[in-house]
Amino acid sequence: MTDTPLSAADLVQRLGAGETSPGKVVEESLTRIGARNAELNAFSVVLDNEAREQARFLELGQGGERGPLFGVPVAIKEELDVAGCVTTFGGHGNSTPVAEDGEVVRRLREAGAVVVGKTHMPEFGAWPYTESVAYGYTHNPWRTGFTPGGSSGGTAAAVASGMVPIGMGGDGGGSIRIPAAFCGLFGLKPQRGRVTTSPMEHLWWSLGTVGPLTRTVLDSAIVYDVIRGNLPTDRWQAGAVGSFVEAAGREPGRLRIGWTTKPVTKGIKPHPEHVEAVRGTARLLTELGHDVREVDPHYPDPTTAFVPQFFAGIRTEADAVEHYDRLERRTRETYRLGSWVTPRVIDFALRQTEKISAKANRVFDDVDVLLTPSTAHRPPRVGVLDGTGSVRASLKAMPAIAYAALWNLAGNPACNVPSGTGADGLPIGCQLVGPTDGEETLLSVAAQLEAARPWPLVAP
Repeated sequence: MTDTPLSAADLVQRLGAGETSPGKVVEESLTRIGARNAELNAFSVVLDNEAREQARFLELGQGGERGPLFGVPVAIKEELDVAGCVTTFGGHGNSTPVAEDGEVVRRLREAGAVVVGKTHMPEFGAWPYTESVAYGYTHNPWRTGFTPGGSSGGTAAAVASGMVPIGMGGDGGGSIRIPAAFCGLFGLKPQRGRVTTSPMEHLWWSLGTVGPLTRTVLDSAIVYDVIRGNLPTDRWQAGAVGSFVEAAGREPGRLRIGWTTKPVTKGIKPHPEHVEAVRGTARLLTELGHDVREVDPHYPDPTTAFVPQFFAGIRTEADAVEHYDRLERRTRETYRLGSWVTPRVIDFALRQTEKISAKANRVFDDVDVLLTPSTAHRPPRVGVLDGTGSVRASLKAMPAIAYAALWNLAGNPACNVPSGTGADGLPIGCQLVGPTDGEETLLSVAAQLEAARPWPLVAP
């Protein structure tokens, strides 16, 4: 087993050169999972036999031409369907395994990826901390007494610890960017409609997207070029863009980059280390030749559009599970509190979404990229949700989503870029936000920052 886990791009290169095999790569991943998962509680299920079988299938050449993820181990968040597994959504509401892969998982396998397991999330992804009554705490591999964030926290812990090079997550209010920030990963929330939501028509209406968490910008670009694209059943579709891999490999040119540490959520104060991380990243971007200046984005208030869709998302997913009575007390309380969200309210919220998106995007009249903190607070200790009901859990979530959730509503691409470590020994992240369909710009800038200020490939 190699001492340092490799990126997906490096693994594919070694596999292509015949220096290793899918079977060996998968065994190394399973060995790391066996060594770390009991401590971190990242995986909800490990598909060791299935992964070995898929690796042998690839070695025998039965998958046709080698895809861009040939032989690469991948972890899948619990909200995505994997054939033969129960889609738990982080709880005990379902008990019957699904018969087929969801479309994103199908595309990953078609590209040669090997699914090694599924990862923990808070029930229905409602909170930015990966804790549940059903499955306990997931721990941050940098310091195990702290949360990896959420809701894609199991995925983040699996990738940051080196158990897998790629993990699939979802982002309905920061759920890719928050755990990426807490775990020192690159995490891009794509443009709304960039990736199919099939078999669902949408994910929490306008809020939810699917995407990877990775240790490198290039790995994320590779995955997006594999999974992006729509089906006729998707409610939203993004605009046309070029190759993300090519974008990650080219210089961005001189850009207008605006920075701010002003939170969208009023009453939230960013941690001083996060303010300094933004300032330091702004200085670095200036040194790299960009036109960088402080701006006031004049954020609109997203509440009237975000809150109804949050409640509607929880209620829709809760209505679809097999055993409502097995859901967490807090989830059932949230369900009841959202009873006012009727179809008419959802329609109103979607109209508000369009207005708020237009206001939020005015900042891009003057800048090409917006730089902010990814979160307002440092990663809390595990147990942050203990004893909380819906209201207290929502209040505890506010510092995590203070910079992130608006861009789910607006639909814009936004990513976390690792930006050093705090005095607590845990990572700090900065958020880059792009204009509509601006993923290529974000990938180019993030790759430029990665080259100028390399971040650790795995948690120490």
